[in-house]
Amino acid sequence: MKKVSCVMGMVKKGMNETCYRFFSTLANPTRLAALENLMNKPMNVTQLAETLGQEQSMISHNLRPLVRCRFVHVERKGRERLYSINHETIDPLFKVIENHAVNYCPTGGKCLERMK
Repeated sequence: MKKVSCVMGMVKKGMNETCYRFFSTLANPTRLAALENLMNKPMNVTQLAETLGQEQSMISHNLRPLVRCRFVHVERKGRERLYSINHETIDPLFKVIENHAVNYCPTGGKCLERMK
């Protein structure tokens, strides 16, 4: 019995770390904006930078963790890298967030002001 509880503790700790890494990767306004724009169509870094009105180096910096966690796929076409969304992961995730915002957020998903 002792061994089982030890294993269960490791699973919980592992899941906690996995969730932390998952959500901390997404907890960045630039990364979320990039994901939102990539939902429409694949883009290269220059296109994303122009769309988001940010420096190309900042976009590249923020794409790295999204690619590492495979929220975004990257395809090399010659010298260009084309970034596209991992629809299998991101579509259901955004759907859950939208559902929660509409059905459970006190502001109906309009979180413009912080709750007091």
